[in-house]
Amino acid sequence: MSKLAVRSKVALAAATGAVAVLGASLVAAPSSTALAARNTAWAPADSAAITPGTQMYTEGAQCTGNFVFSDSSGGVYVGYAAHCAGLGEATDTNGCENESVPLGTKVTFNEGGSLVSEGTQVGTGELVYSSWRTMRALGETDANTCAYNDFALVKVSAGDVGKVNPSLPFWGGPTGIDTDGTAAGDRVWSYGNSSLRGGVALLSPKTGVSLGDAAADGGWSHPLYTVTPGVPGDSGSAFLSADGKAVGTLSTLGLAPLPLSNNIGDLSKELTYAQAHSGIDGLQLVEGTEDFDPVL
Repeated sequence: MSKLAVRSKVALAAATGAVAVLGASLVAAPSSTALAARNTAWAPADSAAITPGTQMYTEGAQCTGNFVFSDSSGGVYVGYAAHCAGLGEATDTNGCENESVPLGTKVTFNEGGSLVSEGTQVGTGELVYSSWRTMRALGETDANTCAYNDFALVKVSAGDVGKVNPSLPFWGGPTGIDTDGTAAGDRVWSYGNSSLRGGVALLSPKTGVSLGDAAADGGWSHPLYTVTPGVPGDSGSAFLSADGKAVGTLSTLGLAPLPLSNNIGDLSKELTYAQAHSGIDGLQLVEGTEDFDPVL
């Protein structure tokens, strides 16, 4: 497997390993966190500068934002893959064994990037949670958690919160969090456009099919194929289930035994881990302002 982050302004060399990294609980009544999220003045979906699918740069590494999250005090966060802030090689996929940049590192939200340019900066934030750093600090030993818990949070700068909308462009949603994984043949939906695609906007909306969950990984990972596979720079991208729920975040590109397949980390498990260990009070997914529409 290989990670799907773009670590520089040039295309990554071909990976030699089997995989390469690609650059919540329910309550009966609204919680203070839910009210804080509801009261946030989101930018209009059709003009928001920071949304799921936005390109995010961390010390030269390019990845893709997945979902928007909030906390009990009204803080706003965009998720991406933890390896986007990692310091290893493209084939280093075990978060318990790899170093990452420190919390507090600046992250920029950009649009219009290419192989030779990071595009136009539309906002800033800082890395406030990394599953990789957290697992190392905790001494995590569960093999599946180490291999597939690839999730980080960037807190949006206060002055840029008004530029955020939580809806996936083109598709709408998310409508909540999927908690039962995927079965073989299940459809999935995603949005993102790595700079490796040269800015071709028609390639941003993606749909695909799950290959079925493997019991061996404890539900942490969902292998799938999309019409155009996730490539370096797409790391972190959001994936929705057939009812518009957030099912996962793009982590790796499979090279063998399923060439050009992708693996997505299970968002329910990743978020639960973050809620337990991030120190962010009331951390939760923010649902989209736009209805989910799966028609391409």
